[in-house]
Amino acid sequence: MPPPRNGEGDRPQGGGGGLQRVDSPPPSAARAAATSPSRGGLVALAAVAGAHGISGEVRLKLFGDGLGSLTALKSVEVAGKPLRLLSVRAAGKGAVARFEGISDRGAAEAMRGSLIEIGRAALPPLGEGEYYHADLIGLPCVDGAGEPVGTVIAVENFGASDLLEIKRADGKTSMIPFKPGIADLAEGRIDLDPDFLA
Repeated sequence: MPPPRNGEGDRPQGGGGGLQRVDSPPPSAARAAATSPSRGGLVALAAVAGAHGISGEVRLKLFGDGLGSLTALKSVEVAGKPLRLLSVRAAGKGAVARFEGISDRGAAEAMRGSLIEIGRAALPPLGEGEYYHADLIGLPCVDGAGEPVGTVIAVENFGASDLLEIKRADGKTSMIPFKPGIADLAEGRIDLDPDFLA
């Protein structure tokens, strides 16, 4: 199963499972990761965009690299409740899925806006130099002298490279490129060059 990655568009309310290599060139926007903190160890792979037809299928907005992040799964959490995923197929830029117990349009429409999540432990293991975007959220940021600068609150990607959204102690936020020498992933923190904070 390929690691889940976020697609373009609105960020989910749960955590995302984007995978990146620390030393690799930036990914395309279609490979960016979901950017909100994990909720109770859950990582968002998709969100329900609405009903599809009248038999209970739902349209999904994928936060992953495609269907690979969902097709191997049998059970997911939807709006905090475990549901069995019966089928999922490609549909345009998103997907169409069917869940056990959802058998009509009304039930499908009631799921609109719900996140499709899995436990962080269910994600594929990481290789050396790789990280999940969800794991960056909440990391403290320090300058070259080790002084606190802020906290990572989101990871964005608009097509060029990953950007870390940093909330500073004064409450202001800044976007900084997640590139070597500007923002480096260290053990349990981000070492960044404060000159890049706007």
